[in-house]
Amino acid sequence: MFKALVLKQQNKNTVASIEQLDESTLPAGDVMVGVEYSSLNYKDGLAITGKGKIIREFPMVPGIDYAGRVLSSQDDRYQPGDAVILTGWGVGENHWGGMAEKASVPADYLVAMPSGLDSRKAMIIGTAGLTAMLCVMALEDAGITPEKGEVLVTGASGGVGSVAVTLLDQLGYQVVAASGRPENNEWLTSIGADRVIGRAELLEPARPLEKQLWAGCIDTVGSKVLAKVLAQIDYEGAVAACGLAGGFDLPTTVMPFILRSVKLLGVDSVMCPFEKRMQAWYRIAELLPESYYRDAATEIELTAVPELAEAITNGQVTGRTLIN
Repeated sequence: MFKALVLKQQNKNTVASIEQLDESTLPAGDVMVGVEYSSLNYKDGLAITGKGKIIREFPMVPGIDYAGRVLSSQDDRYQPGDAVILTGWGVGENHWGGMAEKASVPADYLVAMPSGLDSRKAMIIGTAGLTAMLCVMALEDAGITPEKGEVLVTGASGGVGSVAVTLLDQLGYQVVAASGRPENNEWLTSIGADRVIGRAELLEPARPLEKQLWAGCIDTVGSKVLAKVLAQIDYEGAVAACGLAGGFDLPTTVMPFILRSVKLLGVDSVMCPFEKRMQAWYRIAELLPESYYRDAATEIELTAVPELAEAITNGQVTGRTLIN
């Protein structure tokens, strides 16, 4: 038997409860993992609260990422006792996820734990951190180097944003954090932001082109904020877009793209190829300082997840939420 957070649908409403389940209920998979840590991501919040059409089949164990040790394996790549990480591949959406003491998945979904990390650190990073690193790599590939100028991070108080702030700072960039919560300004500066601006500055309607302010941007918000940022990007600058916390529409024009050669780079971590995924994990392990693991995460038990899921969808969670 093992403990799990289980989502069921009752009268078209999503209901979350802690249950004891038998191993026989686990979905098919090559590898069974003893889950040590998971994390709470924005997508998890949408799934657990039912605010987003994330779950297609019920019952479902949510949790789009987890880390732990192999209990049994039918794949030669993994042996009992191996430390592993899972992010993406639709786990926690259409395949039972990490908010449980045990999980069963195809071996192809897993990556071996990089040197310098353990399960706890890996889930302080989690899907959010992996996504942030992929965004940084996208800006690098687009030629956005530290000497080009300031790089903006929107939604900087959240999971992806906070990791992005620290990674960019560690790489020598001038980082500007945009946040809607002034109470987090000091914290954002402590994790790497050179300065902080209010989100309200980015919510004003965007003109087709505005004053050039940013060499690049990592955007987690989308909608009006992304439109505003695109109009402010320097000539031949770039935006790595990875989120839609503010909406999935994009009320902009082609002007930044055809008059300033601005690049809009879509970043996805769910189906990211294995080699690129591993490259990102190794770079995160190398770049993130010990202070980030100490200062940027709140640890909770599984029973606290439903309440925090509501909070994260309302933009009330700072940094990363680690589930023990």
